[in-house]
Amino acid sequence: MPEGMTRDEHLAWCKTRALEYADRGELVDAVASMGSDLGKHPETQPNDGLLFLGMFAAADHDQAGVRRWIEGFR
Repeated sequence: MPEGMTRDEHLAWCKTRALEYADRGELVDAVASMGSDLGKHPETQPNDGLLFLGMFAAADHDQAGVRRWIEGFR
């Protein structure tokens, strides 16, 4: 993560990285990336419940669902 990012910049960075995995069909990696990257900024700490929702979509091989889950973070 580049230093000095605002919360919004960091969130956009997280989404970009996670969507790259999702677009390749690597759904578990997409969710893991999003969760890990969210934890790298003090204002975007992940919520375990939300991470489980992403993993449910990944376990169902629901690429569109994983994309919606990633894009839904605000």
